[in-house]
Amino acid sequence: MNLESLSFEFDVERVRELLASQHPDLGHLPLRLTASGWDNVIYRLGANLAVRLPRNSLGATLIEHEQRWLPTLQPRLPLPIPVPLRRGVAEAWYPWRWSVIPWFDGETADLAAPNRAQGLALAAFFDALHIKAPQEAPRNPYRGVPLAQRAEKFLACLDFLAAKRESPDARHLNLWQAALNAPLDAPDTWIHGDLHPRNVLVSEGRLVAIIDWGDVSAGDRASDLAAIWMLLPDRGARESAMAQCRAVSAHTWERARGWALLFAVILLEASFERDPRMGIIAKRTLEHLLSGP
Repeated sequence: MNLESLSFEFDVERVRELLASQHPDLGHLPLRLTASGWDNVIYRLGANLAVRLPRNSLGATLIEHEQRWLPTLQPRLPLPIPVPLRRGVAEAWYPWRWSVIPWFDGETADLAAPNRAQGLALAAFFDALHIKAPQEAPRNPYRGVPLAQRAEKFLACLDFLAAKRESPDARHLNLWQAALNAPLDAPDTWIHGDLHPRNVLVSEGRLVAIIDWGDVSAGDRASDLAAIWMLLPDRGARESAMAQCRAVSAHTWERARGWALLFAVILLEASFERDPRMGIIAKRTLEHLLSGP
């Protein structure tokens, strides 16, 4: 079996079969599909649980990172995260690990905007997460790396968007150049790695959970700080978040703007090819970068 090229599609009965085999005390609970991403699927299990299953080999690697590192990170974080409560192993028909995780009520931040006070909550989360990672922490070839390593991808996205008549403003390109010129002046820390609005849950304007930690790794915190412009629609919230992150240098904020711009053009490209909803996130991010700070 070539696991590198394998991609799984699931149904309720298949997932229930895994539960019955490995966690039979959960097998009777109601089960329904709630999300189907590029690398994983999520089934809600009863009222308070969910089942997270990789659908390809990349997702299988990422879920191992979650199982290994989220229990270590959880105690210091001020927001809930989906630490695996039960772990699943491979079966004859399914080759990868999987997890039973907590279910968090809330809507993703692209559908339910955080209120102005959440700038401080986001800053507190950053301060708690962005600490030195152990030597054995995973590395991600695409997140938290020197921004120049993503320049080829950025230019490829620009070419694609130009053909679609969706090119960023010239002022965005100035931000990109400034980010490339900003020195890497801070040590690597733990990073979430994929902190876009669909991985943040909001209820009644408050941040209630940070989900989807497959890209957790050690790297430049600037790639996480990009969430300032991706998550917070209110300029005052962005300003308060930045002011609260006192340990972050001006150069790191320059790089963070570059990461926000990179994520925006990647998501805008993805909106044409896979997911129109990503285009809304991208365009909001582009607007926020120009409106400051």
